Amino acid sequence: MDNQKIIDEVMGGGLRVLNRIADSPLVERLGLEDRAQRLVYEGAKRAAETAAKAAKRFGPKRSGDRARPSMKFDLSLSEEQQLMRDTLRRFADGVMQPAARDADDRCAPPHDFLEAFTGLGAMAMAVPEAMGGAAERVSAASQMLIAEDLARGDMGLAYAALSPLSFVNALVHWGDDHQRASLLPSFVEGESLAASVAVVEPQPLFDPSSLRTTATKRGSDYVLSGEKSMVALADRAEWFLVAAEIPKAGPRFFLVERDSAGVEVTEESAMGLQSAGLGRLRLDKVRVTRESVLGGETALKADGGAAYDDATNRARIAWGAMALGTSQALLDYVIPYCNDRMAFGEPISHRQAVAFMIADIGIELESMRMLVYRAVGRIDAGLKCQREAYLARTLCSEKAMQIGTDGVQLLGGAGFIKDHPMEIWYRQLRSIAVMDGNLLL
Repeated sequence: MDNQKIIDEVMGGGLRVLNRIADSPLVERLGLEDRAQRLVYEGAKRAAETAAKAAKRFGPKRSGDRARPSMKFDLSLSEEQQLMRDTLRRFADGVMQPAARDADDRCAPPHDFLEAFTGLGAMAMAVPEAMGGAAERVSAASQMLIAEDLARGDMGLAYAALSPLSFVNALVHWGDDHQRASLLPSFVEGESLAASVAVVEPQPLFDPSSLRTTATKRGSDYVLSGEKSMVALADRAEWFLVAAEIPKAGPRFFLVERDSAGVEVTEESAMGLQSAGLGRLRLDKVRVTRESVLGGETALKADGGAAYDDATNRARIAWGAMALGTSQALLDYVIPYCNDRMAFGEPISHRQAVAFMIADIGIELESMRMLVYRAVGRIDAGLKCQREAYLARTLCSEKAMQIGTDGVQLLGGAGFIKDHPMEIWYRQLRSIAVMDGNLLL
């Protein structure tokens, strides 16, 4: 490929992505149109310089040149990521937070919530241009930021929004050409809005590497039997991505249609995440074809379960990001509350016990953020992240529960009643310890 062609592709691809964001009607509704248009203008000015760098990078190499993955741990955001972040935070504050209480009481997201989220363009930005989407490059860090920012609004609604996005991510990362061609267009174009990932099982100390749901070979097909728990959008999902154990081969993902014989969905009550429309998925000898295995023949033979292991790591990072978002919302709430709440003639934040507890929340939140960001950074750098993802999950599951408890303690009796969002955050943050799956970056 000559340099001019590289320049044309980089400029065209980058500007198409920016224009896709700027033209979103929800960007205008959230008051971000000026910033979006300015980003397009500035992106056009810098396109030639960026493309020239790309041409230099991908042009003919001298003998002895060797590409090396970047080891730099950089927390700075690109302008596209910052615009996305601003848009999602406005959406979380203006749409999700006001709807959170009613959605939690009804145990389901608002009827138009998925449509509103799809209007942000997050689904199209998760799919590369080569597969019919709008992304020049799919970034795990960008997906992690989406999870974090949505969880600031409400973790349950964020779980509902991220479930179809997780399904799309799985197709992009590990699906074969036929699966992508048949399923991705409907999600990118907004025709299909509901799908879910089903990994978690109703068993004590659930371990995603030790599944009870089985996939037994029957001729050229597979028969799925088992039960999945805490499945988001269970009452409306058209597709389920089910994790099942193939004897002597290990766990794999299967694409299962809702109307398949033997699929039963029932409502499931839970302590937290109720607004995601949780349900239990029962698989009673569900027969699926060989083509339903995510990744097809490659997943069955060549990868040795590597895709499932990668998915487990990405799920742990995703739930860590959810813990970050809700913990940040809690911290942003308790600081002004404790500064305004008077006791014995002074704000309660003047008391050392209160001030130290708030400081501890901030410290633990930053430690959680560093581990989550480092783990997702290794994915984008093409490095292994199993250790980092496990550390992030371990810390986030422990500290999220403590932060929720401290938040209730800081509000006292007010933290126990529904006049404040604290009791929802408390219940949601405790779910981080039990949700080891069901989301994918």
